[in-house]
Amino acid sequence: MYVVADPVTGLLVEEVANSTEEEVQGAIGRVHSGYAGWRGRSVGERAGIVARAADLFDERADELAGIMTLEMGKRVNEGLGEVGIVVDIFRYYAEHGPALLADEPLEIKGGSAVITKEPIGPLLGIMPWNFPCYQVARFVAPNLVLGNTILLKHASICPRSARAIEEILWAAGVPEDVYVNTYASSRQIPAILADPRIVGVSLTGSEQAGISVAAEAGKNLKRTVLELGGSDPLIVLDTADLDETVNATATARMRNCGQSCNAPKRMIVLSDLYDEYVDRLTKRIADYYVPGDPSDPETKLPPLASIAAADEVAAQVAKAVEQGATLRTGGNRIGPGAYLEATVLTDVTPDMDAYYEEIFGPVVIVFKAENDDDAIRLANDTPFGLGASVWGTDATRNRRVADRIEAGMVYLNRAGGSQADLPFGGIKRSGLGRELGPAGIEEFMNKKSIRL
Repeated sequence: MYVVADPVTGLLVEEVANSTEEEVQGAIGRVHSGYAGWRGRSVGERAGIVARAADLFDERADELAGIMTLEMGKRVNEGLGEVGIVVDIFRYYAEHGPALLADEPLEIKGGSAVITKEPIGPLLGIMPWNFPCYQVARFVAPNLVLGNTILLKHASICPRSARAIEEILWAAGVPEDVYVNTYASSRQIPAILADPRIVGVSLTGSEQAGISVAAEAGKNLKRTVLELGGSDPLIVLDTADLDETVNATATARMRNCGQSCNAPKRMIVLSDLYDEYVDRLTKRIADYYVPGDPSDPETKLPPLASIAAADEVAAQVAKAVEQGATLRTGGNRIGPGAYLEATVLTDVTPDMDAYYEEIFGPVVIVFKAENDDDAIRLANDTPFGLGASVWGTDATRNRRVADRIEAGMVYLNRAGGSQADLPFGGIKRSGLGRELGPAGIEEFMNKKSIRL
């Protein structure tokens, strides 16, 4: 079942039955049959439809934000901000898509050639619950402009978001056999990937989900993009205003109640600042103690996406303390919904689970570094490689440190984030491929060489 349970109370709101095998097969058939007509339209026509979709997302922002609040507890203001990024993404590809898809002349030995940029066919998208609209947009918008068709499986707690997105795209002019929502179960994914009519898959989700999907995709020779977990380091080299740095880093970690793949999760602070940073950060994080209704704009601490998610994060914190970490503040579950006190941990060492695992909730871990080399060592001592950030007053020093960090994205004097024109993605166990920006339209593209 796809289940909506209000994370504020834990009470059941809606159940939606999984798609049957016949319905899944019918959905695959639709996106397969719709591909020829969609790729046959001009790039300008496809881009125009994507532009209209941007306008409709903008018009329905309040509704979409309300759905996200109900399904996964997102603060309403953050939901509105998420829809704003969605609008930006659709408009970016509507505006820049035609130029990004233009033929590339290529001078070669003994003559010349041209690289054409073409779609490859029907794609499967497997989407997560933490950003129910944004994650879909960054996969869907470029591929619609490119000319691919899409079968979309959303997270099992987001059936209302899934329906609303499909309605908006259809209303914008996307044909009903070009974008199709399915309520498939995870057990049905291997069969979908084995179907020769599906030529690629994009998944945003957990590391384990990525491993499973990559195995099936590889076995069936399907092109793959994976955006998985992260344990992003945030390095503080020095600061001209410690309170400002603390506020910025705390806000970045607590965004979306800590449920962001590219949120800064490990604060690495140079030793001369460490004690004062930890003291001020602990006081700042305590501001997030009082739970509230995520539909109230004044709420600082919303629930996590589900009671199960809150229980899992609380167990990770308890395990860290049991293994010897210092609990500076927080760590307690707050009932009856999916609430957890914002938490600060220090003295986490490599022999503890929390050192290497991703904690997907309102938990900050702070490490002390003796110098720049030690900070870089700590930053890179992780199986993940999604994003990172470097904070300091010396631009040359910041860049020197950034160049040595093993990650797909590094931000200087700001903590992560996302924007339509900047490629997003990681290395190591944080995934494969890129989304957004010019790179985001190329992952499921046939770059055809034509020798003239």
